[in-house]
Amino acid sequence: MNLSKLFKPFLVSSVLAIGLAGCGAANQSDKSGDEAASKPEKQEVNIYTARHYEVDDEIYKNFTEETGIEVNVVKGEAEELIERIKREGESTSADLFVTVDGGVLANAKQNDILQPVTSDVINENVPENMRDTDNNWIGLATRARIIAYSKDRVSPEELSTYEDLTSDKWKGKVLVRSSTSLYNQSLLASFIELNGEEKAEQWSQGIVNNFARQPDGGDRDQAKAIAAGTGDVAIMNTYYVGLLANSEDPEDRKVADSIGVFFPNQETNGTHVNISGIGLTKHSKNKENAIKLIEYMTSAEAQELLSAQNYEFPVNPEAAKPELLEGWGDFKIQELNFDTLGEHNKKAIEIFNKTGWK
Repeated sequence: MNLSKLFKPFLVSSVLAIGLAGCGAANQSDKSGDEAASKPEKQEVNIYTARHYEVDDEIYKNFTEETGIEVNVVKGEAEELIERIKREGESTSADLFVTVDGGVLANAKQNDILQPVTSDVINENVPENMRDTDNNWIGLATRARIIAYSKDRVSPEELSTYEDLTSDKWKGKVLVRSSTSLYNQSLLASFIELNGEEKAEQWSQGIVNNFARQPDGGDRDQAKAIAAGTGDVAIMNTYYVGLLANSEDPEDRKVADSIGVFFPNQETNGTHVNISGIGLTKHSKNKENAIKLIEYMTSAEAQELLSAQNYEFPVNPEAAKPELLEGWGDFKIQELNFDTLGEHNKKAIEIFNKTGWK
């Protein structure tokens, strides 16, 4: 018997089956490759933030619902986040850096962790004076450093300037938080820029001489100390007044009712304001998404939400302010480059230490 004739049909069938199986595997492989290629990449943006407010998280959530872009948030202290971004270098996952205080924003810029942002939308949303000169950071909100006063013991006609708080009539009546506060450091830095180091030191010494007590607690605590009669006037940020006035705690609301808000230096340099801002990191991996988020956060919609819940002043002039802020009226803002707050920060701390402002 010719074995080759017997097995030939089997061999042909086997080769054909193997070939068809191979083609099927190849087709399946091609199909899987096509599916992988067509599957969209995860859309996300990563934020390192020193702002720890619930309203910010709500804004991020709204952005995700509107765009489908996930927002991942890492929270921490500003200086620690700056150092972390520097240390991580090109491998950082951070796309955006968010913080309060113009001096810190200037520090981030000086540490070369940011890059310029180019967006007509952002430029339309945010006035030039609320953006870095090189667009390395964009303003999100401002808060004014005002003089809060006891409505029972002080008439607003008695108030005028920050400098006047050093006069003898306020001896033992001035409340303010510690010199470690960025808000106080930036306030003094602004005086160094506008009036020079000598006058800034004289002001610091005058405030120390008029302390109602040694600095203790945050801005809310200064307001509570006014209500308790510990002092008559306090240097504090406006948004804390809003938070107290709208607190769920009736005692907080009572404190807010007992104090008035005065915007100093309206006839001279204007009231000092500080700024919260956002910057695009130098090694952002999701640059397009990051810019979209900045555009959204500076939109009138997001700005109104931020102002309504955190009582900060919106940077977008088209955004409506809550009734409380509207009730305070317009005021003249101290005009200076926010970079100077960072430039004079070290000197401000030296002056505080020299004058005994703990």
